[in-house]
Amino acid sequence: MDLGLGGRGYLLTGASRGLGLATARALVDDGARVLVSSRSQSSVEAAVASLGGAPAAHGHAADLAEPAAATDLVAAAGSRLDRLDGALVSVGGPAPGSVLEVAEESWRAAVDSVLLGTIRLVKALVPVLGEGAAIGLVLSSSVRQPIGHLAISNGLRPGLAMTAKALADELGPRGIRVFGLLPGTIATDRITEIEAASGDAAAMRARTEAGIPLRRVGRPEEFGRVAAFALSPAASYLTGVMLPVDGGALRAL
Repeated sequence: MDLGLGGRGYLLTGASRGLGLATARALVDDGARVLVSSRSQSSVEAAVASLGGAPAAHGHAADLAEPAAATDLVAAAGSRLDRLDGALVSVGGPAPGSVLEVAEESWRAAVDSVLLGTIRLVKALVPVLGEGAAIGLVLSSSVRQPIGHLAISNGLRPGLAMTAKALADELGPRGIRVFGLLPGTIATDRITEIEAASGDAAAMRARTEAGIPLRRVGRPEEFGRVAAFALSPAASYLTGVMLPVDGGALRAL
C-alpha cells in the first residue's frame, strides 16, 4: 500500500528515542520529511544522524513545559520542512508513585508538561495546518485502565484522550484529523530500565508477557508503522479514535 507520505512534512516531539524515533523512521522510510524534538540537544542530534540527516530529517531541542517552546518548535518545523502536514505529540512519562504518595509539585509539573505542553503545541500547530493534516497524541493504556504505581499518568492521560476527541470535533470541518495512540508494553529503553529496577528483569518480562494475548512485548518499529499509517493520507477517514498498540493486552472495548 502506498501511504501517500512522499514529500510530506511532520513534527514529532519526544522523538529522540523510543516510540517517537521509531515513528520518525517509518515516516522517513516511506518518503516523508521529519523534524524530531526532545529536551536534549545531543539526543536530538543523534536521532537526526540515525535517520540520515537532511533533507529527510531535521532536529530542534525543546521542552514543552516551557510556555514559549510550542511556537518556537512549530516555527522551526515550518522553516526546515517547508510544509507541515501533521504532528505526533509525545511528552515524557510523569513521575511514578501512587495517588497518596506523589507530591503535589509532581502533579503540577506533569500538568505543565504533559497536559498544558500538549495543548499549547496543538494550538500553535492548528493555524499552519491545512486540509488533510493529522495530529496524533501518544497516550497510554492508562486511558482505559489504571496502571499500578503511575497515578499521574492515570489521572492525565484520560483527560488528554477526551481533549483529542473534542479536537476531532472542532477541527473536523477543516479537514484536520486528531487521534490518540495507546501503546502497551513496547521494548523501549524506558521499559528496559523499569525491568532492571525491579531486581529480576527476566521475571518481570515473563509476567508481562503472560498477560498479553500475543505472549510478547511489542517492538518499537511495530508501533512506528501504526503511527505512520494513522498520520498518513491512507488513513484519511480515521479521526477521533484511540488506537491501542498493545498486542491485545487491553480487554475493554
